[in-house]
Amino acid sequence: MFRIANDAQFWDRAARKYAADPIADMAGYERTLERTRHYLKGDETAFEFGCGTGTTALRLAPSVGRIVATDLSSEMIAIAREKAKAEGPGNATFEVARPEAAPWPDGSFDIAFGFNVLHLVAEREAALRGVHRLLRPGGLFISKTPCLKEMNPLLRIALPLMQLVGKAPYVAFLSAEDLEREISAAGFEIIERARHASRGKDARPFVVARK
Repeated sequence: MFRIANDAQFWDRAARKYAADPIADMAGYERTLERTRHYLKGDETAFEFGCGTGTTALRLAPSVGRIVATDLSSEMIAIAREKAKAEGPGNATFEVARPEAAPWPDGSFDIAFGFNVLHLVAEREAALRGVHRLLRPGGLFISKTPCLKEMNPLLRIALPLMQLVGKAPYVAFLSAEDLEREISAAGFEIIERARHASRGKDARPFVVARK
């Protein structure tokens, strides 16, 4: 819990700057949204964890019946609610919550999203089990995760130093194989793997898994 509280405080401090930062690879991001929409029929009840300031939830909201988007940072959620009030389609709600401690009953959702978040979750096993619990049988979990084992190895030196001075949250060094193994261990069957970057080496695998 100490690590979770520290990470929540980090993201609370970073939220306004995070909200102002542009998406680095917009074309890749749009590919991810397009492929995600391929799995949506328009009437789903959707759940997102690690939603940040709500950008992706609000982009996907018109393609589902309802979306509940969550984050551990109350400041991120405050910004997401501001954006939803200003520009949202009206079927997106934002809550401070984590999947392993979510208040909703088993099988509450048809589909779950976790974009650019799993590498930031210290208790991934519990979080993935929480997502599995929240999905109905046959429900889908769609994720896209930076796998730092596939990135610059100097990050292994830089990140601990940044964490020491409060300039970085918890970050896991995962490979795509590590990621798939953990998703499968939580009870999911992986049905799609893809890479959507529009330039350079793509270390952010897109994974679709079925409960």
